[in-house]
Amino acid sequence: MPSTWYEREYRVSNMKKITDFKIVQRRQYGEHYIAWTLASNENIGPIRPGQFVEVEVSGCNDFMLRRPISIHDFDNDANTLQLLIQVVGKGTRKFSTLKEGDNVNIIYPLGNGFGVIGEHPLIVGGGAGIAPLLALAKAYKAKGVKPTILLGGRTKSLIPAHSLFEGIGLLEFSSEDGSIGEKGFVTQHSLFVGHSGMVLDSFDHIATCGPTPMMKAVAKIAHARNISCEVSLENMMACGVGACLCCVTNTDEGHKCVCKDGPVFDSTKVTDFNN
Repeated sequence: MPSTWYEREYRVSNMKKITDFKIVQRRQYGEHYIAWTLASNENIGPIRPGQFVEVEVSGCNDFMLRRPISIHDFDNDANTLQLLIQVVGKGTRKFSTLKEGDNVNIIYPLGNGFGVIGEHPLIVGGGAGIAPLLALAKAYKAKGVKPTILLGGRTKSLIPAHSLFEGIGLLEFSSEDGSIGEKGFVTQHSLFVGHSGMVLDSFDHIATCGPTPMMKAVAKIAHARNISCEVSLENMMACGVGACLCCVTNTDEGHKCVCKDGPVFDSTKVTDFNN
């Protein structure tokens, strides 16, 4: 039986899976990021790019709530998930001590994912926000669509796992210190400002995830050019089922829980992105 009230809520209301996965591969990306490949003994079922999991912090009494982690990639045939984790607090530091062969208990798949929209998409990721975008880029490739992918960060070391995007689409970079790609913010990249916007106008959809100021800037430009835009919000999420209300955001349809109704939203529907 589920051991906590929110796990019972998952079982009854959402019919999500609560199961153990084994860490079959662990990779380190600099000082701040780790990546797990997790394998299950059962069919992991349908997953959409942009969905997330809740990972139990086991072996420590300090943590009652699980930690939400974006699904970086998945393989339905092999029944594996990949998670890219930024080590920022006590819970994720605990994750960083786990090794290959260890088991982790997760609840998945949670939230609503990206729509995989358009024939000429632009994918924009910033820092840890690139995590859900690998699966999205691969979903476009599986449709026969070659996405343009723009990844940015303060410096090269803070754009984790960027080599995994090679060969999926046209890959571009920006960094604030110029250590990789063009120097500056993603919205200062030539894809946005080159040829008076003619490059940007060639896209029919933008999908973005990263720091909120970055996503707001991308969405503002998309709105001005009448390009549809999806944003993956990174509000603080505790329960993952819409029960605790700590991740509520304002939309044109009222208050919505990012964990349950998102994390992916049409940017024109999010009130804070249209002020």
